[in-house]
Amino acid sequence: MSLMIEHVTKKYKNFTAVNDISLSLEKGKMLGFLGRNGAGKTTTFRMILGLTPITEGAITYNGKIIDKSLYNRIGYLPEERGLHPKMKVEDELRYLATLKGMKSKDITEAIDYWLNRFNITENREKKIEALSKGNQQKIQLLASMLHKPELLILDEPFSGLDPVNVELLKSAVQDLNDEGTTIIYSSHRMEHVEELCDNVCILNKGELVVSGAIDEVKSNHGYKRVVIETEHQMPEIDAIGGVLDVERNKREIKATIESEIIAEKIYDVVTRYGFVKRFQVVEPSLNEIFIAKVGDINE
Repeated sequence: MSLMIEHVTKKYKNFTAVNDISLSLEKGKMLGFLGRNGAGKTTTFRMILGLTPITEGAITYNGKIIDKSLYNRIGYLPEERGLHPKMKVEDELRYLATLKGMKSKDITEAIDYWLNRFNITENREKKIEALSKGNQQKIQLLASMLHKPELLILDEPFSGLDPVNVELLKSAVQDLNDEGTTIIYSSHRMEHVEELCDNVCILNKGELVVSGAIDEVKSNHGYKRVVIETEHQMPEIDAIGGVLDVERNKREIKATIESEIIAEKIYDVVTRYGFVKRFQVVEPSLNEIFIAKVGDINE
């Protein structure tokens, strides 16, 4: 086991920011760490890194409490970005990589590789403050990855980026994960979490309300949906026990069902109508599960 969070609580006087959460993350896995603003995500990250003391419980990495001796093997991209605006891009990256114990030759090679991969080689000698917000974002992410960390915590790494650059940065994060880096990834973009992560957890007001492998979380959520692409209205579906809701438009019927057994009953109805373009049983999306557990995403 790589990272263990055991019965961790963080209290500030009368306020409990994180309440008795337990998680484990195996080496080389990526965890989607979700929650509304104020749910306790950043507090948890700071406790993992040893920047905020734990009130109760324990956090260990490979059996050890995380302290300064492990910092060179960890990367962190905080939501509040923190580059030095007056420094040139290369000088900033070289400075941050030196803090992580990298050798000068390795730093040069890594900077060359990443600036080229992120299509920002022309910004090498520019000051950070002269870059667009998107390119500053690239530099910040690059700085957290430059030393090839064993454990990487990414807090909203793609916020504010256009779709082309999101794909560019996502592929870099995916490659790092494929090479063995254990990653905790926080985002409000549920589709990114579904695409990138193995496991997911959802915090709500400091409480862990969902935790597990994404496939298991989706299959255990309690309902599924049948999507039928057809021009028929099929009113018989509404009368089937276990059908919770039915939505119709000119091309599709979407029926929310209690279990897959109900899908078989719907299929029996569909076959009486002959040909349909599509009949599919769909798991709930992470977006739907999130909203069901913590309310509307948008605040």
